[in-house]
Amino acid sequence: MIDRTFSGKDRWLLPEGIQEVLPQQAEYLERLRRDLLDLFHAWGYELVIPPIIEYLESLLIGTSDDLDVQTFKLIDQLTGRLMGVRADMTPQVARIDAHRLKREVPTRLCYMGTVLRTYPDGFARTRSPMQIGAELYGHAGIESDVEVLHLLVETLAVTGIKHVHIDLGHVGIFRALAQDAGLNAEQEMTLFNALQRKARPEIEDLLAQVEISAEHRHRLTSLVDLNGGEEVLDEARRLFSKAGASVLAALDNLQQISALARRRMPSIPLHFDLAELRGYHYQTGVVYAAFVPGHGQEIARGGRYDDIGRVFGRARPATGFSADLITLITLSAITPYQVQAILAPADEDAELQSMVRDLRTAGERVIYALPGAPGKAYEMGCNRVLERHNNKWIVVKL
Repeated sequence: MIDRTFSGKDRWLLPEGIQEVLPQQAEYLERLRRDLLDLFHAWGYELVIPPIIEYLESLLIGTSDDLDVQTFKLIDQLTGRLMGVRADMTPQVARIDAHRLKREVPTRLCYMGTVLRTYPDGFARTRSPMQIGAELYGHAGIESDVEVLHLLVETLAVTGIKHVHIDLGHVGIFRALAQDAGLNAEQEMTLFNALQRKARPEIEDLLAQVEISAEHRHRLTSLVDLNGGEEVLDEARRLFSKAGASVLAALDNLQQISALARRRMPSIPLHFDLAELRGYHYQTGVVYAAFVPGHGQEIARGGRYDDIGRVFGRARPATGFSADLITLITLSAITPYQVQAILAPADEDAELQSMVRDLRTAGERVIYALPGAPGKAYEMGCNRVLERHNNKWIVVKL
């Protein structure tokens, strides 16, 4: 059934959160896309292109309810099965690694493409981000975590993002503290949600209603305050010195990752926040996000998610990052430039045709004038014209 609620003058309107990219920005976006794919290629990451739509069972495997809510759903007219339009490409790439490639060696994959979400999200408040990302499967060491984090920083540099700082956390710390305290799944999730809001009074009220020791209550509450520089890890080690071995192992892992990251990227500020648990539902280790001054929302995120491929038959170690290319362009310090072109007259002269071919082969943009068409050269983005002088065609600047 056709929706006739819009009048003819409103037919140009797009749905909220859906944008189109106009010529100058599209030109810049495409050049940047090529530069990023070249960067990923240089680091050994192979490009994959997952389908825009899949059966829902595969698309949402190993992810949180948040992604379920963000996914557009429809019925496949051929099979009657429920399908979804991808809202995140990470589960798709995990399926490719586990089910299609089936390699034993570490596998580096990258991707770039549009995703669709039911609600606006992120800095750009868009429902159709152009998601870029890279993932490394098959290695559980800190070296792979830092490699992917380093590649994220290089990606931001290529896009012209300056003054980046990285927030680091580790989902294993909260998860182990909750288990040590004996919280059930519902209590753990309620506390998790309160921690994301850093709502200390709410956290204290929640824990007061749970039958746990004062020591466990203190440890969980203290997560709210454990954010800052390197001293945060020392304070956490003091506070959690008598916690379970898994808590201390998670702290050790985070400290080792940060130490190696500082050696690889000494100019990038690292900030620690042990209550920041992005992707908690499927992340299994370190989590991180990139921020820039003046913007409270993350511009890229990543972390370790070793169990994501389990339902596809292979729970290989995995770590990766993703970002929205439109957001990065919006924040970029690089000014998109207008590609300058050459206007060629509407002339069938063979010498002119040959020169136009040569100019285009050399990388120039050449536009033919159309007989009777309005407009001047500059209105078509041309700063030069082809003119005939002394029986020879030459390029003349305007």
